[in-house]
Amino acid sequence: MQHAAVAGYEISTDAERLDIDVIHTFLAEESYWARGVPRSTVEKAVENSICFGVYTDTAQIGLARVVTDKATFALLADVFILKEHRGKGLSKWLMQCVIEHDHLQGLRRLLLLTSDAHGLYGQFGFGPLGAPARFMEVLRADIYQSQ
Repeated sequence: MQHAAVAGYEISTDAERLDIDVIHTFLAEESYWARGVPRSTVEKAVENSICFGVYTDTAQIGLARVVTDKATFALLADVFILKEHRGKGLSKWLMQCVIEHDHLQGLRRLLLLTSDAHGLYGQFGFGPLGAPARFMEVLRADIYQSQ
């Protein structure tokens, strides 16, 4: 399934273009998954990930962050489009760029967590865990409130 570029927007993996202020503000104040995250945590996460920035002109309006070893595994995280730019097909185009990226080909497992975007991710082959009992986690849900 191909999703066309959206006129007036650009997606780039150039780390120099990332606007940490935009990313941190969205994650800390608007996301349900990282509310209260410290800026230093966002900076470190971005620095150690493949980041797909979504831009209009020079302003960043979206992101998808991928944590990966580039060989066997990747975790898709922090996917967002700012509210005023939603409904234009940007998230589908962003996901297409992620799925087709050279460093993410041939992986055995690509994971993500979502509470509300199953329909979007399902279009790109994501589904429920095949054997959820095999997965374990250490979850510190309130970690950002204690920092």
